[in-house]
Amino acid sequence: MIQSFGILPNGEEASLYTISCGSITAAITNYGAALVRLLVPDRAGKLADVVLGYESCDGYRTGNACLGATVGRNANRIQGASFSLGGRVYPMTPNEGGNNLHSGPDFYHQRLWTLVSHQENAVTLSLDSPHLDQGFPGNAQIQVTYSLDNSGGLHIVYDAVSDADTVFNFTNHSYFNLSGHQNTEKAIRQVLTLPGRFFNPDDAANIPTGELRSVEGTPMDFRRPKAICQDIDADYEPLHLQGGYDHNWEVFCNPCATLLDPDSGRSMSVYTDCPGIQFYSGNFLQEIGKGGTVYGKRSGIALETQFYPDALHHSDWPQPITRTGEKYHSETVYRFNW
Repeated sequence: MIQSFGILPNGEEASLYTISCGSITAAITNYGAALVRLLVPDRAGKLADVVLGYESCDGYRTGNACLGATVGRNANRIQGASFSLGGRVYPMTPNEGGNNLHSGPDFYHQRLWTLVSHQENAVTLSLDSPHLDQGFPGNAQIQVTYSLDNSGGLHIVYDAVSDADTVFNFTNHSYFNLSGHQNTEKAIRQVLTLPGRFFNPDDAANIPTGELRSVEGTPMDFRRPKAICQDIDADYEPLHLQGGYDHNWEVFCNPCATLLDPDSGRSMSVYTDCPGIQFYSGNFLQEIGKGGTVYGKRSGIALETQFYPDALHHSDWPQPITRTGEKYHSETVYRFNW
């Protein structure tokens, strides 16, 4: 099904594409290639929309929380809003203090993408990104495909190619609430498992210090399932600096994260080929979303698969570099059970 999703200020119309498979239905807009709705049954078979979002493209155009967004060319932060590649320094626009966040301010998730194909259980959208767009070298052709499978999986696949060495580090910035997006107070009561043994402590500007710190004996240890709220306000400097969880964990194995809502019985396991996963507990959320729902502090949980934040300044970490003519391909699966 294809529906109108609103009119942009330049007169272009945004669309909403619905896909379904088995018991799950998703809706994706070509405005920002964003995931708008995701309907998943609970243990009794009752459907709920488990992602935060807006009613129309206006919300995605003016909102500040990247709800459901496809983020690129580089997800997360780059210190000093510049990086070196091939002996050349590439400046970017600072949009978080002196640093760059999510390649903004000219975000991919605030652009109209082009429909490539729309099938019953999948939709593919594309974006052409010219040389020095957002500061990155190379003319890039980018595609993102959302698809559903018969085993409760939502697959997000990124494909890209550039005519120059460039940075490709895409993620999806959905905020999940397995109780249903409107049950905002329940988000941090959900139970999280993160097998990662190490995380990246950040400084006060949310930039990794370069340390890979063991989670052992810290509030960052989710190797055994625990409610997100259990330690979120613990007296621990990394939590104080970021106002809660907003850190990268190593991807040690798959699933690299599992989220469980004990009340509904819904669970979500995350599988990826990325080296890291950013867990953000929505510490600064303040948006008006679907149905007029107020998404306040900690009312949604983001689990963003990606390269480590600011990896471009840490040569010993996996690098988000794709060489000229090489094909970038990455896949993340959010698999639901109930």
